[in-house]
Order: sequence, then C-alpha cells, then structure tokens
Amino acid sequence: MFVRTRRLTLRPGWIEDAPELARAIGQWGVVKNLSRAPWPYTLGHAEAFLGAPHAPTEALLILAPDMSGDRIIGGIGLRPNEHDRWELGYWLIPEARGNGYAVEAARGLIDHAREVLRLPEIEAGYAVDNIASARVLDRLGFRPTGERLTTACMARGEPVETVRMRYAVPLASSPAPARIAA
Repeated sequence: MFVRTRRLTLRPGWIEDAPELARAIGQWGVVKNLSRAPWPYTLGHAEAFLGAPHAPTEALLILAPDMSGDRIIGGIGLRPNEHDRWELGYWLIPEARGNGYAVEAARGLIDHAREVLRLPEIEAGYAVDNIASARVLDRLGFRPTGERLTTACMARGEPVETVRMRYAVPLASSPAPARIAA
C-alpha cells in the first residue's frame, strides 16, 4: 500500500531500506518516544523489523524528496491495539520536525482509514514529556480521553506515562487530500 500526499510518500519498508532506516531511527531523540524500539537501534534491528510480517497499514516509512531522491524521514502506522481499537503511531527524524510532515503523513493515513478501512475512530498516545507529539495530535483533531497510562518503553528501559487521545474519523463523503495507491 502506498499513500501519496502533497510532499510525502508513505510506503512499506523494503530490506534495502535497512541501512537508511537504522540511521534515521537510531537516534536517541527518536527512540526515546517509541514503545517498541530498542536502544541502541542497530542495522540488525532494522533488518529484523523490515523482514517481519506487518499489516498493510502498520509499518509505513515516510519519505520526502531531497537532492538525491527520496529519503526516509520517519515512520507511521495504524494497527489494532490490545483493546481492539485502531491506534496511530509515528516518528520523525529531528531534522524533519517543524515542517508539518507529521501532520501531513498522519492526515494521509487517516484519509486511507476513512475511505478504505471505514474506521469510526482512531486512538493515539504520547509520552507526557513529548509536547511536540501532543501538538501534532491536537492539530489533527485528536481529543484527550482523560486516560493516562503507564506504557513500556524499550529504549528508556522503564515505563513512561502517556496521555491517551481519540479522533472521530469523518464520514467518507468528506474530501480527501491524499491519493491512495495499492
């Protein structure tokens, strides 16, 4: 599955992406806010991740054009969580932050969820010390559920307090800015 937005391509990762993925995600500023990424993140971790089976919306890379072609600037996914609800997760490399890429990528995936998966709502969470992620979710229209959970964080090696948010997916008749290609 591919999703194209105005500036980005969301696509599955391929094993050839492993070195670039390891460089992108293998930064403390990235992994400290992810629950399932270890620290340090190595080429072996990237190869294992890319070689594992994933649902079509679960593990997409975010690519943005640069002088040499497209480069990995992050990852995004939408998957069922342990409560049988769909959950959005994403990350960006530090140098890509502040450009609206997280919002643009998430909107593209949410449009896919609305039109193809017909999800009524999507959940997300952010670590209490990750204010940038809170702003992204707010800009997307997510609203706090009132829940705060303790979530495991492999990289930190300790549980992290997270704030839960929920988004009511608009009806499929709403205009969709993202183009979806299978």
